[in-house]
Amino acid sequence: MRLDKFLVECGLGTRKEVKKMISYKEVSVNDSFNVKADQNIDENTDIVKYLEETLTYKKYRYYILNKEAGYITATEDGRDKTVMELLPEWVIRKDLAPVGRLDKDTEGLLLLTNDGQLNHKLLSPKNHVEKVYYVEVEKDIKDESIPLLENGIDIGGYITQPAKVKKLTNKSLELTIKEGKFHQVKRMLEAVENKVVYLKRIKFGKIELENLELGEVKEIKKEEIL
Repeated sequence: MRLDKFLVECGLGTRKEVKKMISYKEVSVNDSFNVKADQNIDENTDIVKYLEETLTYKKYRYYILNKEAGYITATEDGRDKTVMELLPEWVIRKDLAPVGRLDKDTEGLLLLTNDGQLNHKLLSPKNHVEKVYYVEVEKDIKDESIPLLENGIDIGGYITQPAKVKKLTNKSLELTIKEGKFHQVKRMLEAVENKVVYLKRIKFGKIELENLELGEVKEIKKEEIL
């Protein structure tokens, strides 16, 4: 792999920017600063450093974010703040994209990756990846509402797939669904004459939010997702 391509893949900047770093003698290969942008390196064995920090090459990266409310799930937007603005500087952003979406006012677990194939696989309806939400509602949850949610309910021209409901209190529950329709959880509760007042995703596939603080990011391995 070319050295400049390696540096770009590691998230140091654009091809033009990393060439400047090389010319300023900020990059070394095997402790030598006598390097060129177009020279070939072995990304698996050569030791590449930027300002004395060793760079680790990863073709694909996987991050989980505990999303705050008020941010939209997008890589860029002309009007609203996006989840990308929540990411700290150490996150490698090249080709990074959210997997699926959380509503602007929804908190919780969001996976971001540059692995497009995995992104597609996780969102494919045929794979039935479960998403678990913690939900607080406006009115007491009626006992008769639970089987309606679990067996599938009309949310306006679409019947949801079977879901799992765990009632926590009179006004809170855990809801597990397999789809990701627009405002699905809110529409499901509206269909049983209730209203969501707080929504947080706590699990996506095998990944759990656990003790990740609001707005915090954690890098994970692919094995933890599938």
